[in-house]
Amino acid sequence: MEPSIAVLITGANGGVGFASSRVIASSSGRYHVFVTARTLEKAQGAVEKLKATGQLRGTVSALQLDQTDPASVARAAGAVEERFGRLDVLVNNGAVAYVKDDEGNLAMGAASFENAFKSVFEINVVGPFTVSRVFRPLLDKSADPRSVYISSIAGSIAKTPDMAAAYASFGQSGIPYAVSKAALNMVGVVEKVVHAESKIKMFAMCPGYVVSNLRGTGEDARTGWGDAGNPDVSGRTLLSIIEGARDEDEGKGILHKDGVYPW
Repeated sequence: MEPSIAVLITGANGGVGFASSRVIASSSGRYHVFVTARTLEKAQGAVEKLKATGQLRGTVSALQLDQTDPASVARAAGAVEERFGRLDVLVNNGAVAYVKDDEGNLAMGAASFENAFKSVFEINVVGPFTVSRVFRPLLDKSADPRSVYISSIAGSIAKTPDMAAAYASFGQSGIPYAVSKAALNMVGVVEKVVHAESKIKMFAMCPGYVVSNLRGTGEDARTGWGDAGNPDVSGRTLLSIIEGARDEDEGKGILHKDGVYPW
């Protein structure tokens, strides 16, 4: 079957992005997934791992996309346009939770709190805004375009009082991430309002607490010190959004596998 639905996922070389790429490309021959990473080598490595599973029914390809580099984003959009002429699903997944050291592990004291805020916001908010802005013309060419922002319950203002224990555990280190995810939600909502004439459906989604490189690349950090779940669950939630099963929840809040968190 020739792929008929083009999906692009940022930060797809590990964690939720990689698992989602596998779940989507394994579900049907209709899908082509553009697997992106900050370097082409990482994206190609992820594609090789996906193909090695022997589970793919759809197709995958590697793209270099650094969401903090507008030129990189523009090149990626050009590559998608050249291959498909449009984009059907854009998944803004790439993000960081904390400032990290050169090995990609948590570096709580590596920078001032102010610099941590700037770094996290550049990647988690400005980056997705740039990606969405550049890819919007390609989404507008789709018959059923979807824009998905991978957010978090941490970005829910209404749920923040329920997370006192988490803040007690991580202290100030988790504040930039939480605030950035609340801002990311606003990016999506404003996108929908400003471009009300567009047929693009917008969703914010919480992947849940799953195995991911978000916290760092060390085994303890990746697995949430043994508490993190399977990222395939996140991939299946994303697939349900792509396939229209969650359309009635569009704009209501942050979608998760069991329902919707309030903004």
